[in-house]
This record gives sequence, structure tokens and C-alpha cells, in this order.
Amino acid sequence: MHRYDPARQRLALGLAALAGLVDATGFVVAGGYFTSFMSGNTTRMGVELVHSPALALAPLALIAAFLAGVTGGAMVGRRFAGRHKRVLLGLVALLLTGGAGLLVAGLPVLFLGLAAMAMGLANNVFVRDGEVTVGVTYMTGALVRFGQGIAGRLAGAPLESTRGYGLLWSALALGAAVGGGLCLIAPLWAAGLAAFAALALWGLAFAVER
Repeated sequence: MHRYDPARQRLALGLAALAGLVDATGFVVAGGYFTSFMSGNTTRMGVELVHSPALALAPLALIAAFLAGVTGGAMVGRRFAGRHKRVLLGLVALLLTGGAGLLVAGLPVLFLGLAAMAMGLANNVFVRDGEVTVGVTYMTGALVRFGQGIAGRLAGAPLESTRGYGLLWSALALGAAVGGGLCLIAPLWAAGLAAFAALALWGLAFAVER
């Protein structure tokens, strides 16, 4: 995070908030599965393989959709180097808008698949030399860096490389809280906000890459 200029940091925070919003919506719609937190889906899949093998298909399908998004996003990023942020976020917005439409049509399973794929794509927005530099849908690493930063400050030796990760985690938590709150009204509200937010981030990506 610390290596990016303020505009790119704002884009990363926006993406983390979007991931929290989409994940909370997916969690409610899927009844306890995730659209961006694949560690949680992997744990659920492992447990269900032992206890109820048929139920393991749900997290496995979400993992497959997410992986397809990551793979496709990486290929798109290579193809559109230099303007990959706007292209990827355009695709994310398209998938989330289509997913919201499918949710309206009473097709929650397809919504979940498109949402997971969109989150896989989003993880390719911040990439350098083919490697992800800021993971915007998973926060374990961000919390580790945040904790290391706290320890450094307490020891009187601040670590510049840990700056911004607490905010990144907070953005995801805020997005999840907003998504959870909207789902109390109707998951469609949260899905619609996610589509709108993705469109706004697409516009921000144009400004950043310009």
C-alpha cells in the first residue's frame, strides 16, 4: 500500500470495501458461503467432504468461479497492460450488474457465480510483474502487516512498509457491515449497491490511469 500514490490507495480501499459488500451479500444469499473469502469456502468444503459430501459442491463451485476470475483477469491484465485497471474494473462492474439482474430474476446461484468471478478479477487490479501487490478480497495478510506495524511503533522503530494495511482491513469490514445491513432489507439492495459501487470504481480507474 505505501508504495502507491494517494489516488491508487483510494482505489484499493474502495475495492476492499466492495469486496466486503459483495462477500456479505453472497454470505446471506448462499446461506453461509462466501464470494470473495476462499479460505472460508475451502474450510467449509473440507469439513463437508467428511460430514456431508454433497454439500461440498457449493463451496467448490464458488472456488472454481473465483479461480476462473483470477485466471481470466490475469490474462486480461497482460493483454491490456497500462490500462488494465479500467478494463478489469469495467468487467467487474459488468459481472456485478449482471449478477444483480439475475438475483432479481430469481436465479441466486448464477448471481453467486458471477459475484465470485468478479472478485477473482478484482484481485488483478494491483499487480506488478505478474504478482499481486495488494490483495483486495482477503485480509489475513493485511492484518499480519498491520500487527507488525503496531509492534514496530511500540518498539520505537516504525515500519514504513506496513502503512495503510489497517485502513485496508477497515474498508473491507465497513463494506461487509453495509452489505449485512442492506441484506436485512433485501439482498437485492446490497447487490444493486455493489454494482453501482463497481461502476464508480471503474470511473476512478480512468482517472488513476490517466
